Amino acid sequence: MAYAETKVMKAFEIYAVLAKDGHTDKEALNQYIADDEVRGLVDSFAYQVDCITLIAGDTLYLLPETKFSPFHMSNDTFKRKYLRAKSTNADLYLLYFTVIVLFACFYDSYQTRQPTREFLPLTHWMQAVDERIAALKEHSDEELMQFEAEFSYNWRDIIQKWDDMNDVKESAKQQKGQTISRMSFMHQVQNFLEAQNLIAPIGNGELQLTEKAKTVVQRYFMDVEYNNGILAFLYEVEEELDAGD
Repeated sequence: MAYAETKVMKAFEIYAVLAKDGHTDKEALNQYIADDEVRGLVDSFAYQVDCITLIAGDTLYLLPETKFSPFHMSNDTFKRKYLRAKSTNADLYLLYFTVIVLFACFYDSYQTRQPTREFLPLTHWMQAVDERIAALKEHSDEELMQFEAEFSYNWRDIIQKWDDMNDVKESAKQQKGQTISRMSFMHQVQNFLEAQNLIAPIGNGELQLTEKAKTVVQRYFMDVEYNNGILAFLYEVEEELDAGD
């Protein structure tokens, strides 16, 4: 087999594993890193399907970069796989919101490049979500509508969905099959993040970030091009409130 053909086949072998599993083992990562030509080919294959490659720890990952990628999960598929039956887009909005809050808890509201804590109790995460929701409520409906158009996030639906999960009223609501508790929802989000290898439970209801999560946060969540000011908006609310005290 010609030298160039060998490079192509090696690159395709690595890409095939990425396409099948979403990640490779350490040996494939070492081959990817060691050979510029192989790495370039793997990245080119990923680019053709609107994906990027990402190194985190000893693993190489394939991540969809746009919704047009065949590896992008549709909202309906996502809801069926990770949320309860009959979930709506509001459930998805709230899930994304809780993930943003989770990362902010580890990164001191995104003011640091490295995590400022090693683990986070699930109950503290839920409390932080509740605090962010309370901060959103400080805005009028008109302001929230304006922010919805700017960020493509339905903040009012997020607030309403969280309020509907009021644990104090949960027993009566659950009998009617209308909602689940906030803690149950947080467990659903936790299961999703574990499935994506973004967090790992360490016992006693405590969670820690994986190397993949740390890499994703640094590469995307702290980049204005990707977060579109959402993080600044969520935490400037708190700063403005503190300034007014």
